[in-house]
Amino acid sequence: MHVSSEQENQSNELSGLKAQLAASLKKVRELEAALDTSERRVRQLETDKNLPSANRGIDSSMDVAPINEADVTLRRLVQRIAMILQAEKIVIMFYDREAGELIGIPPSFGVEEDRLKIFRVRATHGISGLVYRKSEAVIFHDAVNDPRTKEDPFGLLHIQNGVTVPLVIEKRDEENRVIDRTTIGVLHAFNKRHDEDFNDEDVRLLERMARNVGSIIANLQLYREVIEEREELLQTFESLSAGLVLVSAEGRLSQINATARALFSLGSDAIGKQAADIIPIPELHEVLTAARGTSEGGKREIQVMFGNTERIYEVQAALVRSEEGKDLGVVAILNDVTEMRNIDKMKSSFVAMASHELRTPLTAIKGFVRTLLDGEEFYGPEDRHEFHTIIDQECDRLRRLIDDLLNTARIESGESLKPNYTRFDLMPLLEKVVMIQRQATSKHEIILDAADELPATLIGDEDKLDQILTNLLNNAIKYSPNGGEIVVHARNEGPSVLIGVEDHGLGIPKDHLTKVFEKFHRVNNEDNRKIYGTGLGLYLVHHLVTQVHMGQIWVESELGSGSTFWVRIPIELDVEKAKEMNN
Repeated sequence: MHVSSEQENQSNELSGLKAQLAASLKKVRELEAALDTSERRVRQLETDKNLPSANRGIDSSMDVAPINEADVTLRRLVQRIAMILQAEKIVIMFYDREAGELIGIPPSFGVEEDRLKIFRVRATHGISGLVYRKSEAVIFHDAVNDPRTKEDPFGLLHIQNGVTVPLVIEKRDEENRVIDRTTIGVLHAFNKRHDEDFNDEDVRLLERMARNVGSIIANLQLYREVIEEREELLQTFESLSAGLVLVSAEGRLSQINATARALFSLGSDAIGKQAADIIPIPELHEVLTAARGTSEGGKREIQVMFGNTERIYEVQAALVRSEEGKDLGVVAILNDVTEMRNIDKMKSSFVAMASHELRTPLTAIKGFVRTLLDGEEFYGPEDRHEFHTIIDQECDRLRRLIDDLLNTARIESGESLKPNYTRFDLMPLLEKVVMIQRQATSKHEIILDAADELPATLIGDEDKLDQILTNLLNNAIKYSPNGGEIVVHARNEGPSVLIGVEDHGLGIPKDHLTKVFEKFHRVNNEDNRKIYGTGLGLYLVHHLVTQVHMGQIWVESELGSGSTFWVRIPIELDVEKAKEMNN
């Protein structure tokens, strides 16, 4: 159920990314076209032969600016407005919906941009608000005494007269008829030069220019919003832990995030190149091709060499179309499922192993009980004692297996193993564990190598430290089938104590050293295949050391020469912090 839910979430994530990508691409194209149209209109207006003589002699052979230079085009247009109207100052005020205010925005003419912040009025106040609300131009000849200008900040800039027109965006149909008008702000021209006043001809010229100013401002605003959305979308792509690849309809790489670049060892210059040339993985391109032929997309697992290891990736691919149905390419998400597949294999192995582990002691118990029942009078006290001892040992083996399974289930479900923290004597615990294990084997010599400067006591869970040491010693005995010396080392490291269990047994292959603490993990080879175990013991030990005692555990081993498991735990454990970690 967990895997299915995860796959469903990934599928939903892919659908959402497809929709965002298509919408973002469509908006960018629309705005590029709108800005291009606006800039052409500005150019036509500036070259209009009917403009006043003030415009003659000005270089009007301005090329259409690209998108990233649209604000430069607007700045030039504002300068030309000032020259055409012979105005000392030009100010644009844009309506901020959230604030309900008209706010001065760059570019301006004759007003330093850091002073534009004084142009801020409610849309219900002053001449600025009047023109915005009624969408009608206003001329004022005496800014000081005109009651309509009292709420505008004109006095701070020594404004004497002016003309204010609305910034209007017109939406037209195919026959160029106006079907919608939206006012987005106002455009001011202040202080006509040569002691003249603005007149109706100035109003008509300013209104004509304002339509182009409004169009460019609105489109720039939308364009910036789309760019911000696109940047957010790209950041989302980059932050995905899964790899993401977008291949265009022509087979070129349109987008690839950091995870996928690292996976395929690509740089940022990969964009625009043929995907099949720079990602030589036929299985991936088969999935991408398959996704073009079905609305449900394609999915399969592929194997990729990542560094020096082979990883398994689940690829989900789907066709991306615009709202008009245009093919924008194929997007694929690559999820690393290596660990999931390894866990599936380990679980299968565990089921078989657990079945064997349960059957073996039960067979022994059943056999000896049946033997005693069938003819107990035929066996002497020593034989019966031996049979009962074997039955007792096999019951203990069953109990350990069941305890491991229950403890693993508690850890997996997030439940604590309920530690009981106390201050206890360390040396007696070490001696007790060693003594018990000496009685459990006749083939091994177990030595306690404890330094004299060991701390007398430490804070922790005595029973669980006993379990840690018992498990490590059991492992040392189990994986030293030919007997030999096993040494328990104990050293004082100041704030912590270091305990090691060293054997001279089979050892662990180098590529398994980092995996031995994973649940269900076992090293399977000819030497240890007959050694019983579930692969849960070291997993539980790791939890008891790192979570319960806030310590460290690691292993040093050489195949064929033995292993040493090291445990470092604090002497004065912060109990409150440890309890918080285990809640």
